[in-house]
Amino acid sequence: MTRTSLLLIIATLGSAMYLVSVQYESRRLFTELERAQREGRRLKTEFERLEVEKRSQATPARVERVAREKLQMRQVTPGITLYMGQAQSPEQHP
Repeated sequence: MTRTSLLLIIATLGSAMYLVSVQYESRRLFTELERAQREGRRLKTEFERLEVEKRSQATPARVERVAREKLQMRQVTPGITLYMGQAQSPEQHP
């Protein structure tokens, strides 16, 4: 074998090793990309579910029911309403 043949064989082997390394890295990155996309879809679904839940929790009927049951609030009636007048300062009294 001549020196040129030996040099070409070494270059070919180096190139082959580099190619294997690049293919491995490419597959690893592709797998990571798929995993990230899958996680993104899962998070989007979770976000949409939480949005629906938030809308259902904020309905006027539910808010009124929670106010009555948990906070013991009731509808305003004139019989239980206390009207406060504006306080007058001592200088304003005749």
